[in-house]
Amino acid sequence: MPDSSAAPSQRPRPAILLALAVSLAALVVYMMWPEASQPASPSNPPREQRKQAAAGTSASDPAGALQVQLGSLTQPPPGPQEAGRNPFRFYVPPPPPPPPQPRVPQPGDKGFVAPAPLPPPAPPGPPPIALKFIGTVEINKGKKVAIFTDNRGIPMYAAEGEIVMGQYRVVRIGTESVTLEYLDGRGQQVIPMRG
Repeated sequence: MPDSSAAPSQRPRPAILLALAVSLAALVVYMMWPEASQPASPSNPPREQRKQAAAGTSASDPAGALQVQLGSLTQPPPGPQEAGRNPFRFYVPPPPPPPPQPRVPQPGDKGFVAPAPLPPPAPPGPPPIALKFIGTVEINKGKKVAIFTDNRGIPMYAAEGEIVMGQYRVVRIGTESVTLEYLDGRGQQVIPMRG
């Protein structure tokens, strides 16, 4: 009969089998993996590579080669010019020229229309009435009397229809204004209260 103590030592343990399977899988993946592409070229290749690339380009495509004209480098530089700008002086550019005036049509032009004559001026109205209305007074059963001043003397009193200063007639007395006219009936004016 076999010894029971020796049997477990001969059987491989699961951890060892697992480690062996993982390492075998890694080896298979490494062997199957395609070779990495060539490493990226640096942005500034060495001088020898640039010379080789230029030599290959010039040999295969002479039209694409760089043309350097060394003779133009030996010309003298241009002389100094009159400066159009002075950094030490404030300069305001002149305003643009005004637009051309439109041509006014003349009587001999095609499509000329004569302007309509102006109406005669209106006759001048009477001069303004130089009185100030300063208030009202009610006397004898609600009869209104207006109070006026000419800023030179005693206040004057007049009811509707009466004459003030021998020149003006009171047409209507309101609560805040009075209407006066000249004795000949022309030029009615409303004078507001300025009491």
